[in-house]
Amino acid sequence: MIHFILKRLLLTIPTIFGVIFIVMLTIELVPGDPVELMLGEHATKEAVGNVRTALGLDKPLLTRYFLYLRNLTRGDMGRSIRENRLVSQEISDVWPATLKLTIAAMIIAIFVGVTLGIFSAVRPSSYFDTVNRVLSLFGLSMPVFWVGLVLIVVFAYWIRLFPIGGTGSWRHLVLPAVTLSLPSIAMISRMTRSSLLEVLKEDYIRTARAKGVSEKIVIVKHALKNALIPIVTLSGLQLGQLMGGAILTETVFAWPGLGRLMVRAIFARDYILLQGAVLVFALVFVLINLIVDISYSFLDPRVSYR
Repeated sequence: MIHFILKRLLLTIPTIFGVIFIVMLTIELVPGDPVELMLGEHATKEAVGNVRTALGLDKPLLTRYFLYLRNLTRGDMGRSIRENRLVSQEISDVWPATLKLTIAAMIIAIFVGVTLGIFSAVRPSSYFDTVNRVLSLFGLSMPVFWVGLVLIVVFAYWIRLFPIGGTGSWRHLVLPAVTLSLPSIAMISRMTRSSLLEVLKEDYIRTARAKGVSEKIVIVKHALKNALIPIVTLSGLQLGQLMGGAILTETVFAWPGLGRLMVRAIFARDYILLQGAVLVFALVFVLINLIVDISYSFLDPRVSYR
């Protein structure tokens, strides 16, 4: 297990290097000058040139890339071009808000999705199963930003049950968390149903039922436990997807998180801040995948990491 973890951690290094290079290359190809955006349209060419030199933007792309990697090994992610603050400080200010939103959405997605999937698998082709599959397809088809706007109109404007946006109490968290969780609920529900239906056909399930074990114990203790690996895999992937989807959700609900910070960095062409935010997202994706892989051995002792 330790050898497997170390191997996976070493493989993250070229992944991070590649992510940083792709982000820098993409921003390089986008038209516009971040220094001119920062100084304004009335700035002189001399002032623009001085700031560009101070920020190192006058150097070639590969030179800036290796300089960034060198600084990154020292824990220096650079300074925001627009705010002139440390990128690490900018990210640390907003990261807790994104983490809170993502965890809340994931808890809702797992609880609701697994519950719906179990009921659908226990009663396949029933009225409940049909409605659940239709709603799952509907949930996968709806754009996150559209769902957010609908929830705002219904629950914040008409019923006035929750605030329109911002942060503060738990009531501010409900609408963005539900909005973010809906696609994941649909996917987890479908995966739970499919995986559980396959397990329920196995011989040991029929044997347990023949011994007189109650249906509840058969479903929860025997069937669901052996159906968890694909569900856990999908949940891990969805956790990463939720963080990516938080960009739109945070923008719609004015949630002060990392996604909203990235949007602001994109419009300002603050590529240093954007690089730092994307790097954090990449590291979280890698960490989530590692945790999911390790969890397999606890769910199924037959899994080997040799």
